[in-house]
Amino acid sequence: MLSDLAAILGDGHRAKLRGYLAWVLTFGVLQGVAAALLVPVLRQLLSGELSAALGWLGVLAVVVAAACGAPYVQAMKAFEVALGVITTMHERIGDHVGALPVGWFTGEKIGRLSRVVSSGTVMVGGLFAHLLTPLLAGVVTPATIALVTFAFDWRLAVAMLVCAPVLHVLFTWAGKLVGKGEELSDAAAVTAANRVVEFARQQRTLRAFGRGAEGHKPLDDAITEQHTVGRRAMWLSVPGILAGGFGTQLAFTALIVTGVVLALGGSVDPVSLIAVLALAARFTGPLAEVSALSGAVRMAHNDVRRITAVLAEKPLSEPEVPAPLPRPGEIELDGVSFEYTTGKPVLRDVSFTVPPRTMTALVGASGSGKTTVTRLIARFWDVTGGTVRVGGADVRDQRTEDLMAQVAMVFQDVYLFDDTLEANIRVGRADATEAEVREAGRLAGVDEIVARLPRGWASRVGEGGTSLSGGERQRVSIARAILKNAPIVLLDEATAALDAENERYVRDALRTLMNRSTLLVIAHRLPTVVAADQIIVLHDGAVAERGTHPELLAAGGRYAAFWAERNRAKGWRLTVGR
Repeated sequence: MLSDLAAILGDGHRAKLRGYLAWVLTFGVLQGVAAALLVPVLRQLLSGELSAALGWLGVLAVVVAAACGAPYVQAMKAFEVALGVITTMHERIGDHVGALPVGWFTGEKIGRLSRVVSSGTVMVGGLFAHLLTPLLAGVVTPATIALVTFAFDWRLAVAMLVCAPVLHVLFTWAGKLVGKGEELSDAAAVTAANRVVEFARQQRTLRAFGRGAEGHKPLDDAITEQHTVGRRAMWLSVPGILAGGFGTQLAFTALIVTGVVLALGGSVDPVSLIAVLALAARFTGPLAEVSALSGAVRMAHNDVRRITAVLAEKPLSEPEVPAPLPRPGEIELDGVSFEYTTGKPVLRDVSFTVPPRTMTALVGASGSGKTTVTRLIARFWDVTGGTVRVGGADVRDQRTEDLMAQVAMVFQDVYLFDDTLEANIRVGRADATEAEVREAGRLAGVDEIVARLPRGWASRVGEGGTSLSGGERQRVSIARAILKNAPIVLLDEATAALDAENERYVRDALRTLMNRSTLLVIAHRLPTVVAADQIIVLHDGAVAERGTHPELLAAGGRYAAFWAERNRAKGWRLTVGR
C-alpha cells in the first residue's frame, strides 16, 4: 500500500511522505521502549531498590517526554501530507485523464472516475490523517517490545514473536473480508449512481411513456441491489472483526500462561513475572487497535488501488517534435485495422484518401464501422494496424492540440453546456470576436433561434441544451464548427433526425463548410450522399465500394441496393383508418 501511496503522491510529495513515515516509526519505537522500561522500574520498586528504581524512572521520564513530543510532530506531518493529497489529487487526476484517449471514457469508467475524485480522494487524505499513524505505530510498538523483552526473558520474547504471525494471518483475513464487502458495495454504488443520473436526464422520455410516477425499473433494481449488497458486506465483515478481537485476546492469554508456567517452574521470580506481564499487556494493547483498524485500512487501500489504476492507464503518446503537415486538409487511411477490447475486428484493412476541400460520404449498414473511422481520424483510439494520416502526417506523430486544431467534429448526439447560446458557440474558438461568433451563428441559422428567445444571445440553454430542440442544438453544433474554421470537418449523421426546417439550415451551413474545409460525412439522407465528391461504402468493417454517385449506381452493387432502398423509403406514407 505504501508504494501505491507514493505513486499517488508523485515526486513532489514523496519527501513529505518519507518524513511522515520516519516520525511514525520513531513514535512507535519510543512507545515500545517506554513500555519496556516498566520492567526494570517495577523490578527495582518491588525489590525495595529505591535508588536504582529512581535511576530507571529518570530514563523512563526522558523516553516518555520524547514519546509525548513525537506524536505532535508526526501528526503535523500527517496533516501536511493529507492536505497535500486533497489539494493536488484532483489536479493530478485531471491532468492524467486529460491525456487519455477519448475512447477510454465509457459510461462505466466515468461513474468510477466520479467516485474516485470525490470519496476516493477524501478517503486517501483521511488515511494519512487518521489511519496510518495508529496502524503503523500499532505494529512498530509491539515489535519493539518483543525485541527489548529479549533483554529480560528470551522465552517470553519468543512467545511474543510466535504470536505475531498468527495475529498477522487473522488480521489479514479480517481485512480481506471487509475489503471484499467494500468492493461489492462500491460496484453496486457506482451502478446505482449511474442509474440515478440516467433517471434524472431522461425524465422527458420516461414521462412521455407514463413512467414518471412509477419510477424507473433499472434504477429501482440498482437501489435494491445496493441495499442487498450492503447487508451482505456487513455480514462479511462480522467474522473478521470477531476473529481479530479473539486473536488479540488469545495472544494476551498465551503470554500470561507462558509467564505463569515459567514462574511455577522457578525460571522467573514472582517480582519479575509481574513486570513481564505488564509488558505483555502493553504488547497486545496496540495490536487490539490494529485489529479494529484492519477493516477501515483495507477499505482505504481499495480506494488507493482505484486511484492508482486510473493513474496507471496509458495516455496517448505525444511526440517531442511535432511532425510537419505537407498536405493540409487531407485525410488518408492506409491499411487501417481496429478492434475494441472484445477482440472482434471492427475495421479490416480500410484504405481511402479524402482530398483537401472535397466532401466524402461514408455509407453502410449499422455496425459497418463508419463512426469508428471518424473516431480514429480524431484519434479517440490508436489503430490496431495500419496508419491514419491527417494533413499528410501520421496522427500518432502529432501533438493532440495540433491534431485537434485541424479537425472539427459535429456529432449526431449534440451536447450543449448549461451556459448562454453565445458561450456554447464560442466553444469552437474561445478567442473569436463577437462579430465572428454572430457570423457563424447566422451561417448555421442560430440567429433565427436568437430572435425568438427573450434574452437573445445571452439566453441560457440548460444542461445538455434541454431548452432547445434537437435540430436547434445541431445548428449550434455546426456554428461551433464554422467558428473553429478547421481544415477538416467530420460529421456523424448530422441531418439524420432533423425536421425539414432544421435540415434546411444545416444543409446551408454544410455548403459554407464545403467552400473552405474537407468534409467527411456519415449520412443516410439522399441529397447529402449525392452531393459528395466521393462515396465510400463500408460493409462488415471493410471498403466494399468507392466512387461517385453515378459510378456506383452503374456498378449495381451494395450502393445501388442502398439507393433503391432509400428511394422506396422516401415514398412511404402513413395513413390512419377511420
